[in-house]
Formats: sequence, C-alpha cells, structure tokens
Amino acid sequence: MAPTNSAAVLTEPKAHPLKVESTPYPTAGDGELIVKVAATAINPMDWYIQTLGEQLFAWLQYPYIGGSDVAGTVVEVGPNVNKFKVGDRVAGLAAGFDARSGGFQNYVALEAKIATPIPDDLEFTEASVFPLGLCTAASGLYQKDFLALDYPSFDPKPNGKTLLIWAGASSVGTNAIQLAVASGYEVYTTSSPKNFDYCKGIGASRVFDYKSPTVTQDLIEAFKGKTSAGAYAIQPGSEKFVFEVISKVEGAKFVACALEPANVPEGVQAKMVFASTLKDNEVGIVIFDQYLPAALSQKKFQCLPKPLVFGHGLENIQGAIDLGKSGSVSARKIVVTL
Repeated sequence: MAPTNSAAVLTEPKAHPLKVESTPYPTAGDGELIVKVAATAINPMDWYIQTLGEQLFAWLQYPYIGGSDVAGTVVEVGPNVNKFKVGDRVAGLAAGFDARSGGFQNYVALEAKIATPIPDDLEFTEASVFPLGLCTAASGLYQKDFLALDYPSFDPKPNGKTLLIWAGASSVGTNAIQLAVASGYEVYTTSSPKNFDYCKGIGASRVFDYKSPTVTQDLIEAFKGKTSAGAYAIQPGSEKFVFEVISKVEGAKFVACALEPANVPEGVQAKMVFASTLKDNEVGIVIFDQYLPAALSQKKFQCLPKPLVFGHGLENIQGAIDLGKSGSVSARKIVVTL
C-alpha cells in the first residue's frame, strides 16, 4: 500500500494562506525518483506566484503545489535511473509546475538529472538551500546561448577574465560566485556593506555597495585593464546598472538576467534565465554528475546561504513564505523541515 501524502496547497490564484491537504502519492516515471522530503527551502518565486497568480504565469494549474528546493531520502527509483538507489540521501530541484513535483509536500517526484547524492555529514536543512539557486546560476553561466563560461573544476586556473554578478549575497548570487571562481574567473559583485565579508568569503575579489550613488562609475573604473566575461543581473531592477557597466567595458557584452530584461542598449545582449533548462542539455550532466557529488563530499562547494529553520511541518510553509516576502532576511535561506 502506498504511503499517504500531504501538501501545502495553493487552492486558487492568490489564495492565502496555503491549505494543508491530502494529495495523491506520486509514482516514479521514466528518469524520476520519489523522495521523502526532509527539508524544503523558500524562494522569491513562491511569494511571487502566491501574490501575482495569473499575472505572473497564466498557465499554472490549480490546485498548485509550489516549492523548488528539496532534500530527503529516495524511496522509489523509476525506469532508466542508474545513479540512485532506495535509501540514498539526495538534494534536487523540484522543477515541475505540477502537483507531483512541487517541494511543499511529504513525497515528491524529482528528475534524477537534476538531483545529486549528498554526503552523510551534510544536514538535510543545509542541503535544501542550494538546488534552485545553483540551477539558476549554472543555467546563466554555462549554457551555450547564455554566458557560455568554462566549466567548474576542482583545481581552477585563473583565465584572466572578470565576471560581474549583481546581488552576490542572494541565493543565486552565492551559487554563481562559487561556480564562477571554480571556473577560473575573477568575480566582482554587489551587496549591502554588511554582506561584503560574506561575498569575499565565497570568492569574490571585489564587492561594491549596490546602493552607492557612484556604483556604476566605480564598477566601470574597476574594469579598466580587465577583460569582461559578461555579467549576471540577479536583483530586480539591477539590469539598467549592469547594462551601463557592460556597455562600457572591454570584452564580452552578454548579461544573463534573473528576470525578463527590458530596454537593452545597443551592443549588449541580454536574456532571462530559466533554472530548469539545464536538465535538457550538457550543463545538467556537468553540474549534477561530474561536479557536485565530489565538490560536496570534498567540501569544495558550500551549501549557502546558511539555512534559517522557520519551523517543522507543512503548516509552517505559509509563515515561512510570509517571512521571506517581508524582506527582513538577508544572506540566509528560510527552510522548513518535514
């Protein structure tokens, strides 16, 4: 007999609070795992979807189960999955926008391509913080039609190029800085002054105050004598500053954007990143098979931002989303244990 499953459900567009309800137990399809969720993390997308509903994604089906970041234990392995077995501890991106594959439930269907085994000494709460941030970062950094950077390695050699990452203390920024440094790039980033040390601690060579009235000019000045590898604009509204910098530096003129870019200046290319696209190309294999398992076990890749555990149980998901939406949490990732 299948286990019983429950989820924190968005019953209709803009409904608040989420309702905890019984939901069908998913079975593993081709290339899938069923994971018993131990921890799930909150992302801006969760409150955007709840607040904006059909204005954001007109195609969402309701009742809707959100949640993109999960860590837990494999309880079922589908056909054509070779790298996992029942009992494995894993973290992965809950990439679907359907009820089977939202992370805010006890049992979730994950695509094996975008899941990774995690070491025994890594807590589920820590492992749950990185999947969406990592996938969003890697999609923008490495896909051929984005920044197309060199892939990460365990012993990177400096390649002489400098990458600008706007919003280094964010989840995507944290993962992007670590990956870019592991790929041999020098990283310039922005944050609030209280997070300067955090950004330097994960590898940024210089950090600029994003609220400084001279930040654009300071960055252009810092790029003198450097070769640009392009940029990643993560914070909403940061594109205009990033476009100005990139339009005036030597080297690559491409900007990966976390949101749909507007008013792209002549001579600069920009494109919005979708986290799950890496599962359909070689970047997913490089990150989830060749890089992450060893990087996690050798402690070459840190699960950051650190988890801020909000509570235990599905009934705490709404409060965790509301806390995230309030904007009062910085350089931490809100996590709920199940």
